[in-house]
Amino acid sequence: MNAATWDPSEIPHRPTVRLAIALNVLLTLWYFQWLLNFDNASNPYLYAALLLAECFNLLQGATFWWTVWSDRHHGPAGSWIGPKPTVDIFIPVYNEPLDIVAPTVAAATRLRGADVRVHLLDDGGSEAMAGLAKRMGVNYIHRTGRNGAKAGNINNALGITDSPFVAVFDCDHVPDERFLEATMGAFADEKVAFVQTPQYYGNKADSPIAAAAAAQQELFFGVIARGKASKGSMFCCGTNVVFRRDALEEVNGFPEDSLTEDFALSIELHERGWKSEYVSEVLATGLGPEDMSSYVSQQRRWAQGCLGGFPRVLRSTLPWRQRIQYFSSSIYFLSGWTVMLYMTMPVLRLLFGIQPIGSVGTDDFILHFGPYFAASLTTVAVASGGAFTFSAFALSSATFGVHVRSLGRVIFRRRGRFVVTPKHGESGRQFRPVGFTMIYGSALIVAMLVGLVRDPSPSTFNNVAFAGVHVVVLSCGAWPALAGRRQQRRPALHAVETETVAA
Repeated sequence: MNAATWDPSEIPHRPTVRLAIALNVLLTLWYFQWLLNFDNASNPYLYAALLLAECFNLLQGATFWWTVWSDRHHGPAGSWIGPKPTVDIFIPVYNEPLDIVAPTVAAATRLRGADVRVHLLDDGGSEAMAGLAKRMGVNYIHRTGRNGAKAGNINNALGITDSPFVAVFDCDHVPDERFLEATMGAFADEKVAFVQTPQYYGNKADSPIAAAAAAQQELFFGVIARGKASKGSMFCCGTNVVFRRDALEEVNGFPEDSLTEDFALSIELHERGWKSEYVSEVLATGLGPEDMSSYVSQQRRWAQGCLGGFPRVLRSTLPWRQRIQYFSSSIYFLSGWTVMLYMTMPVLRLLFGIQPIGSVGTDDFILHFGPYFAASLTTVAVASGGAFTFSAFALSSATFGVHVRSLGRVIFRRRGRFVVTPKHGESGRQFRPVGFTMIYGSALIVAMLVGLVRDPSPSTFNNVAFAGVHVVVLSCGAWPALAGRRQQRRPALHAVETETVAA
């Protein structure tokens, strides 16, 4: 799919976005003044849990409003001034298929705007990969151990290369030949440590999960990334990024004790006064997860890494603007807990007759909660220019268990391992990744039936409707895994000489 189908620099009509935010704020206040009437509380423990969840959502909403309020364009950084710079290009690999790696290596050798030295960093020690590097005329680097996973692989290469700038591409992200021309100009400011560009999934037409994952990425790398950049808080996202070597050396390279080494590195650099820039132009085309197992694996690593970095954010010496941005990015991965709580509420009411709020009519609840909820979703849709879709929302909701389990692993200090996201999606049905979802969906359906038989009152119908909405969302999010898909043979993202890949 052509990258031009999504333009991360396109800014929605600003007055419309601000009007949506203002309306969202008003309806949030309308809902919370009703919610905070303690006389309506029924079960105090459930009421306290509901308040905690809604305050979390309010915090997430407020940081989102603040981030996108001053949305502005972040185009190409301008031309490099002076002699042509030298840039080391790092492509870390670990047992990925040759047909995935080859287009990225070939494209890296064609980058304009600098003297490039392409290095294939192979943690798998593959003879085929070494042969590919030789045929394409790039440097092959293999270390004896695998300490630190991707971070350790990059740090090893940093120790044996010497260009003043370093660009990093995941092996499935094929750079456009203009990548360096569009980014190197930012380094005219000697305090700029790195320039990040968007991650774009070129395979989003290949599966519903790839399409939904792409929409999630487009929300982040669109309005959210532009907003973070406007506040000097754009963090490194691991690929499609170019660094100043001096900045990396000052912090001793990538942290090797985090599953999200890019996030942890960004905190270190910003804390030391280095700056980051963002170019909101698609300059590389990559592959997103195509099946549920791959998606869950990716999200689990991100969630555990960012939640594990939360204490580091709290004790940092970052300016308050940057600290809030890192804080909001970290706690996003607690969202699954609120989804689980909202699904639990109607089950408890329909099966056991307990609920957080009582003595209020169905109409009163809908009057306050309905407009607030609708305004929240509408604000995200408007601010993102329509990039965020229902399928993206459903997939996120259906995998709420990832956030639940990730927090548990962080609390109990269960060190995760860096798992490479598979580059070819699996065909067939996948039940295990959505097992938690299926259990909750079944509980909701049972509760709906029991509630209707036991007490067909207006209050019951309200909770049945609420549970039904959750069932629909969970079903839409989980269906691609349950239905399976046909295995597709994907053409290379960029044309590569047939004899070069096959040799």
